Amino acid sequence: MKSWLFVFETALLVMVGLRIISGLIELTAAGLMLKLNSVEKAVAINAMLAIVGPVIFLSSITIGLLSMADRMSPTRLLFIGTGVCLILIGIRK
Repeated sequence: MKSWLFVFETALLVMVGLRIISGLIELTAAGLMLKLNSVEKAVAINAMLAIVGPVIFLSSITIGLLSMADRMSPTRLLFIGTGVCLILIGIRK
């Protein structure tokens, strides 16, 4: 009997794993905010979370693009990369 993990691509499993880790970090931060019961400390925790989101986003996009690179034309990859850059610029402003 084949394991169900072999049905999925490795890159997809890594991307899903990153998202699960990101969610667990967010839930842990929320619990920590409740436990500390301080707005100042909650703002500091929130500032740390602002770093985690984009890092997970960039990591999962990079893994996905690298796994699809052999199946896509360079022009399409350039368009997708430009789109990711525009998303990051839009988030930053």
